[in-house]
Amino acid sequence: MKTQAEYNFERIAKAIGYLSENFKAQPNLEAVAEKVHLSPYHFQRLFTDWAGVSPKKFLQFISLSYAKKLLREDMASLSATSYETGLSGSSRLHDLFINIEGMTPAEYKNGGKHLVINYSFADSPFGTILVAATPKGICHLTFAEETQSALLVLKEKYPNAKLIQKVDAHQQNALFIFRHDWSKLSEIKLHLKGTDFQLKVWESLIRVPLGRLVTYKSIAAHMGKPKASRAVGSAVGANPVAFLIPCHRVIQSTGYFGEYHWGAIRKKAMIGWEASRLAAH
Repeated sequence: MKTQAEYNFERIAKAIGYLSENFKAQPNLEAVAEKVHLSPYHFQRLFTDWAGVSPKKFLQFISLSYAKKLLREDMASLSATSYETGLSGSSRLHDLFINIEGMTPAEYKNGGKHLVINYSFADSPFGTILVAATPKGICHLTFAEETQSALLVLKEKYPNAKLIQKVDAHQQNALFIFRHDWSKLSEIKLHLKGTDFQLKVWESLIRVPLGRLVTYKSIAAHMGKPKASRAVGSAVGANPVAFLIPCHRVIQSTGYFGEYHWGAIRKKAMIGWEASRLAAH
């Protein structure tokens, strides 16, 4: 006999399937709820509890993913992309990108055109890193197991930007943190693009003190969204700036360290390294 949790999962899976197949029609809450035989109120609550985002936001993510493909891979115009995605016009496409991607459709399509990014490789206690900065601040920092692969990821992120292998002041200030000079923290500038929710999660992470650990649940609660642990986890995983935005300080409620974009062993090493620095002072 199926449990209530199994029934709920089947309903959510069916709803996701329906949204994925019919997103071009931009179905409303009532239409999706009817497909899973629930009232709009109960479906909204069940879906949000399970996915961490509302059905409307999930539909926006699906629509955005398709629009990005049309803009970048198929080189479609903004009006054609709006039509093919099921949106009423370019203004709705614009709002969709601003609210979720943190940039306009044109900015996404041009892939960083007219943007100058300096980048360099450096050593850290946790391996080689690739750090990149625009004139506004650090836009990318990743651990580089293999330099060419790491550089390729940066190029894919900003395909039309002008990349220059050069160390600048933003990078130097960022690298001070690996040399135990915490006094330079206020001089580190970041240039980030993301959704409002992602930016709020990253801002919360920056406020986690050295040597402290937090949970996905506690971050969600701090943001006033106690049921959004899954969404917080997604935002943590999308962090574009390793270490400076300390997503390695986030663990599961059970105490399990969990996975890490740049390796679970590296995450444990970073936590231990910070604890030892704190104990030394």
